[in-house]
Amino acid sequence: MTLVLTNVRPWSGDATDVTLDGGVITAVGPSPLGGAASAGAGVVDGRGRILLPSFSDVHVHLDSTRLGLPFRPHTGSPGVWNMMLNDRKNWRDAEASITERATHTLGAMIQRGTTRVRSYAQVDVDAGLERFEAVLAARETHRDRADVAVIAFPQAGLLREPGSAEVLEEALKLGADVVGGIDPCGLDRDPVRHLDIAFGLAGKYSLPVDIHLHEPGQLGLFSTQLILERTKALGMEGLVTVSHAFCLAELPADQLQELIDQMGALDVSVATVAPAGWPLPLQQLVEAGVRVGLGEDGQRDYWSPYGNADMLDRTWQLAFTNKFRADELIEHCAAVATIGGASVIDPSAQRLRSVADRPGLAVGDPAELVLVEGDSVTAAVMDKLPGRTVIHRGRVVADGLKLV
Repeated sequence: MTLVLTNVRPWSGDATDVTLDGGVITAVGPSPLGGAASAGAGVVDGRGRILLPSFSDVHVHLDSTRLGLPFRPHTGSPGVWNMMLNDRKNWRDAEASITERATHTLGAMIQRGTTRVRSYAQVDVDAGLERFEAVLAARETHRDRADVAVIAFPQAGLLREPGSAEVLEEALKLGADVVGGIDPCGLDRDPVRHLDIAFGLAGKYSLPVDIHLHEPGQLGLFSTQLILERTKALGMEGLVTVSHAFCLAELPADQLQELIDQMGALDVSVATVAPAGWPLPLQQLVEAGVRVGLGEDGQRDYWSPYGNADMLDRTWQLAFTNKFRADELIEHCAAVATIGGASVIDPSAQRLRSVADRPGLAVGDPAELVLVEGDSVTAAVMDKLPGRTVIHRGRVVADGLKLV
């Protein structure tokens, strides 16, 4: 059915109408509402709200969320392995099942404007496929409201516990969309074997790769260079993502620029969660053609008390941790959180070409949209108001923070 959005402001520009049909934008400009209504088209009153591409959360752990449950004290201790052990100790004792928690959180994300998701699902010798299957179940519940790609993620590494690689491959056989990896040096302490397994499975099942890389400084540079070498050798340009990439916030200027240029040349993307202390060089990345997306990571889970299912809030965090004040840079954060993330999920999708680029709302673009309140995009990011309407494949799936 045709859907007409009236009195909307694309990227906070002039008010206009936007017509959707067949899951895409078919017209931008004054619409013949009388004829459209008589033909059975739906009409959404934009009320002068800002029209944006919907949010794309490209780094979220739906299998660890505790959103919707009572708040609990943080019990983790520093370090990836220690945090993982704390999660392993506690996740089975939650007040609701993983499937219930993942389904609730995914619904809350959709309510707030996210219709494109890339979620991790932990697979290891402790959890087996239980957490992976829970994320698949959440995806199925919301299959008509959002597109969800699932990463089979070896949170405990691939080498420290016998059988880890086998569990990962079982998840791939069951339909995982992406092969995950984590800290080849810092966690598994054997980057060659770790990356051989991850990239080998990716080649075997014709899947992309997403490597969690918390490793700092020169260690992170070393692992990234190994990832780039494999990307080039295996012809996997456009199919590899480095998540977190903390080292990009710590490298000397000459090393940083050289690495970013290499990533751009090999079309290796980056996913960030806007952590305090490790701001990504967003401007350098986009200028080099590197696709960058944003995600919420774990949400009020056994790793961290942060996260609230709201990508508009995480957009604020991205701007804040980068110390942005200029409207153009804050709007760029919104572009990263929407179109930037969509291009990380799908390398053939439209991508950002500059800090000033504001794509995603032209004729022919996917009808993945969100209406938000605010005088400008920057004001919407600052205020994070609840008056939102969410559109997936050309139909309204949430309104006023409630699922339709």
